[in-house]
Amino acid sequence: MIRGNKRKMLLLAALTGVFTVSLLSFSPIKQQDRNLKVLSKNISDDKLDQIMDEFKADLGVKCNYCHAPQQPKSSDANPKKDICRTMMRMTDEMNLKYVSLIPHADTVKLQLVNCNTCHRGQAIPSVK
Repeated sequence: MIRGNKRKMLLLAALTGVFTVSLLSFSPIKQQDRNLKVLSKNISDDKLDQIMDEFKADLGVKCNYCHAPQQPKSSDANPKKDICRTMMRMTDEMNLKYVSLIPHADTVKLQLVNCNTCHRGQAIPSVK
């Protein structure tokens, strides 16, 4: 009977350890660990998550498309992250320089240029 209890306790301790390590490895990125170069450094976690979800939907990808595997989320190891930053600057510029200049843009609800404008759920936009 004592041997059975020892095994149960060892199994419980092992499972607790695995669970704890799993939680630590999936902890959300802390604000001070962020590597934001285009988005505001003061952006809330919820807003940042919302934007990342929009990127995933607009490009039809998962997180590891831009975030390098086995690296912290703040890592710039994947060059696609810099491509994304360039595209964000490009869409911001188009919206500020061109869309905002459309007559009555302030009174008409205009659709701003965003990732989905070209990508439409594909990582590489179709030219068709």
